Amino acid sequence: MDCSGNLHESSCNAYELLVHALSLIPVRHYLIGFLVVSLVFLYNFLEFHFFENLRTGLRGFPVALTYNSCSDIYNGVVSKCRILHGRYLPTPWLSSPHIQTAFLNFFGRPPAFSYRRELFHASDGGTIALDWLTSSDVSGAFQMSNGISKDDTTPIMVVIPGLTSDSASAYLKHLAFNTAKSGWNVVIINHRGLGGVSITSDCFYNAGWTEDTRVIINHLHDEYPKAPLFVVGTSIGANILVKYLGEDGDDLPVAAAVAVCSPWDLLIGDRFISRRLLQKFYDRALTIGLQGYAQLHEPRYSRLANWEGIKKSRSIRDFDHHATCLVGKFETVDTYYRRCSSTSYVGNVSVPLLCISALDDPVCTREAIPWDECRANKNIVLATVKHGGHLAFFEGITAAGLWWVRAVGEFCRVMHSSQYMHVQKKVQNSCAQSTLASIDQGPFVNVAEDGMVAAIGNEQMRVGKAEESSESQKSNHGIDEIVSVVEQDEQMSQPKLDFLADTPSATSRPVTSIQDAKPLDVLAPVKRCLDLLSSQNRCSIWLLAYIAIVTSWPLLGSAFNIVFRKKLRAALLRR
Repeated sequence: MDCSGNLHESSCNAYELLVHALSLIPVRHYLIGFLVVSLVFLYNFLEFHFFENLRTGLRGFPVALTYNSCSDIYNGVVSKCRILHGRYLPTPWLSSPHIQTAFLNFFGRPPAFSYRRELFHASDGGTIALDWLTSSDVSGAFQMSNGISKDDTTPIMVVIPGLTSDSASAYLKHLAFNTAKSGWNVVIINHRGLGGVSITSDCFYNAGWTEDTRVIINHLHDEYPKAPLFVVGTSIGANILVKYLGEDGDDLPVAAAVAVCSPWDLLIGDRFISRRLLQKFYDRALTIGLQGYAQLHEPRYSRLANWEGIKKSRSIRDFDHHATCLVGKFETVDTYYRRCSSTSYVGNVSVPLLCISALDDPVCTREAIPWDECRANKNIVLATVKHGGHLAFFEGITAAGLWWVRAVGEFCRVMHSSQYMHVQKKVQNSCAQSTLASIDQGPFVNVAEDGMVAAIGNEQMRVGKAEESSESQKSNHGIDEIVSVVEQDEQMSQPKLDFLADTPSATSRPVTSIQDAKPLDVLAPVKRCLDLLSSQNRCSIWLLAYIAIVTSWPLLGSAFNIVFRKKLRAALLRR
């Protein structure tokens, strides 16, 4: 008992000594220690890379380029871009992707200028605001007209903003000002309901809505046919851009394109943004922006979507569940993300495309970047930097400029001076499609809904012309009537067969007797029809021959069977 009591007494004395020793340490030392621990925690939590920059001698990190080894876009354009082959050093006091992204949204230091607005009215009644900034607007040159000449050859940069962003966003102002200062014209396509324009139809934009982009680009191409169009998409706008390029392939009037900080796969992005505490902060911030967008258009959202669910949304996924899926007619949120992701369209891109992403992007994760798909497509070059945040990429001591804005400008200028700009090509139909089209449009043959082939030729016109025939032709029924119908068919087919206009007609003289009607004349229209079909598409004549054999074989087979059976019986009886 004495030993245990002594042990307990000695342990108490040890704690007392420890507390006494700690009390002797000055309070300022505790404060310094707490400050050091807090800084280390924040350095890791906010993913600072200042000391990593110091290890490189403040020279920055090289830009990693992913491309196909046979890519003409890389060999002829990107290889000449000094910025993409240089190094990127973030602003030292913004050496964190989160600090950069926050600084861009709250400050951004955009240049001061004013846009010229054009309102575009879509066919469904929707209104889209197009904000223009021309080269003359920033150069100070005097210009009489407020528009661009139809014959102007100055390149036009078309910009698709990100989620809930419009032309007033700081990064878009940086892009527009620098592009216009270099001598180009810029137009920003504000999403429906943004840019101070009301929703005038029941159609809202979403992460995969490409129809507005398609219509606007076609409109710009029609208005300024001599001006090459360069399209730049940012964030969700980049996803829309890549999806649009993949959907239309060669059949689009875009000279080249750039996708900056694309989310690529929305399903992976949804999982990423709800994974960590810091990403949840971005999720919540973007949700508040979407709720503010919905608040502007409450009358339509309350009628088309679940307004109470929108107000209670705590994440982008919640908002998409209560709003986007209901308005866009998607079954589930995952269905919406899968259908609207641009990753599956990368392989179909036929336009020169530069993709820029930061590996530390806190919103669009590197996990979604389609590395292999970009490497397989000869039209795509993927440029990734180690640091940069989301659409930030600040550079310089004063953080006055964005690195990706300079990179985009240089790429577009080099592309414009090269021979690799894309030229719109109309998509040709396949052999089967052209075969059906030639049959449908033929003057004598048509494919019915049940697959049967029937003769056509504007029967009402035939009857009308038959009633105008002479009395001498009416008196002859039988062959005379057949020949007159064939003659009228030939006359009706002559306007369609222009290349046969100089050929003498076999039925040019009136038919007055059965002897005048030759079997060759009866088959002439059919032969001309077959010649026309074979000249338009060789597949058509073979398809018709196949249909003729298949449909007539039962009758011909029975006839051959009867004839040969009779001959066989006669031969046996003779023996």
